[in-house]
Amino acid sequence: MTEKILILDFGSQYTQLIARAVREANVYCEIVPFNKPVDFDPSLKGVILSGSPFSVNEANAPEVDVHALNLRLPVLGVCYGAQMTAKQYGGQVAKSNKREYGRAKLHISKSEDLLAGVLDQSQVWMSHSDSVLDLPAGFEVLATTESIPYAAFKKNETEQPLYCVQFHPEVYHSTEGKKILKNFLVNICGCSQDWTPAHFITDTVTALKNKIGDRKVIMALSGGVDSTVAATLIDRAIGKNLYGIFVDNGVLRKDEFEQVLETYRQIGLNVKGIDAKEMFYRELAGKSDPEEKRKTIGRLFIDVFQEEAKKIEGIGLLGQGTIYPDVIESMSVHGPSVTIKSHHNVGGLPATMHLDLVEPLRSLFKDEVRRVGAELGIPATMLSRHPFPGPGLAIRILGDITPDKVDLLQRADDIYVKALKEHNLYATVWQAGAILLPVKSVGVMGDERTYEFTVALRAVTSVDGMTADWAHLPYEFLAHVSNEIINNVRGINRVVYDISSKPPATIEWE
Repeated sequence: MTEKILILDFGSQYTQLIARAVREANVYCEIVPFNKPVDFDPSLKGVILSGSPFSVNEANAPEVDVHALNLRLPVLGVCYGAQMTAKQYGGQVAKSNKREYGRAKLHISKSEDLLAGVLDQSQVWMSHSDSVLDLPAGFEVLATTESIPYAAFKKNETEQPLYCVQFHPEVYHSTEGKKILKNFLVNICGCSQDWTPAHFITDTVTALKNKIGDRKVIMALSGGVDSTVAATLIDRAIGKNLYGIFVDNGVLRKDEFEQVLETYRQIGLNVKGIDAKEMFYRELAGKSDPEEKRKTIGRLFIDVFQEEAKKIEGIGLLGQGTIYPDVIESMSVHGPSVTIKSHHNVGGLPATMHLDLVEPLRSLFKDEVRRVGAELGIPATMLSRHPFPGPGLAIRILGDITPDKVDLLQRADDIYVKALKEHNLYATVWQAGAILLPVKSVGVMGDERTYEFTVALRAVTSVDGMTADWAHLPYEFLAHVSNEIINNVRGINRVVYDISSKPPATIEWE
């Protein structure tokens, strides 16, 4: 049975970072809204209480019974979780004289268990407006900072260990934060740190065999990391009873349809390629609104997918490459009536096809999916691919879609991406691509006047795509790519580089 840590989410922007840090320590964890009843199954080793945008003194502040949790399990309160714990046990929590935000130095008064091996004056990251002003009876201070008398503390004489920190150990700026979290997981909760990609694959394939049995699974594949790794896991469980469908919607990257099908053949997946370019071009003709283009592509894809599904007898399940951030974004920490974000991987096709779901990656973050993919032997070229939007080049062509415009953009984008790889820059950016603008300008080639399109190059650095900065690519590289595109793609005579960050801009232009 896989050991598990539960992270109760009170709405902090950093909750996913806690989960990532726990996973990096090879311990499995799950994030659940604070108001979801805790299932105290034997695999559960401890609970972490997240931060929150709320103040514990607000009338509608989210709350759990910390004492009831701590009777059963070790508990670590982080920031809001620490303040809520202190208040529930009789301590005083109030607004600080100044808002504590940013770097601070941790002065350790008791180096044991939670702070074992952590250096005195270690840098930590603060982000709160409330502070614990008085510790409850029975609690002991472990560390302070210049402005906080109780930066870390614990409860003495308790059935299970209870620790609290008012800083955020999960963020990058807390230099030994991961050591502190690891101390909680190993020293305090007794986790064995055996949750590895190989462990995940063995457990998942066994679970898939039990769930699927002799039924058939159909799955839409995109050539992306998530769907490819999910399909490979399902294939390990049921082999040729997995039927993959890969649709050429006419707005893929240059030669992508053929290249992806060849990779799937090498992996050994049972995948059928459907050339539906002409149908997509017909339906997209004259459509310039981004949302209209997205909806058209989504609707046609479902039509093609359902048509292919009808040709296979006995389909009982639908495979999807849903990953953990998709699941988290579709949950709410404010109860079942509020949804933060509905996601295409957590709904959509099943509603129209009346099929149960198979989602083998539902518990993994993107970086974990890549590690599992590497363990499965999936080619690095596919695992390292940049994210690519579902509507493809349709939302990188501003304005209406025509086959000629697609061809222009495919060739320009191909030159750009190949150059990034040749100059060892591809792996340094999160996502890169070319955008065809609905703008023509005058140019000169030889003695001839030209009046052709403009292409914008986009490259961003990011951790998870939620925020992003423009990649500072070398000027010499950009000059080289500009010359290559203009000299080799007739119809484009001007290249520009997008230096917008997200926010306020988005990564994609549409």
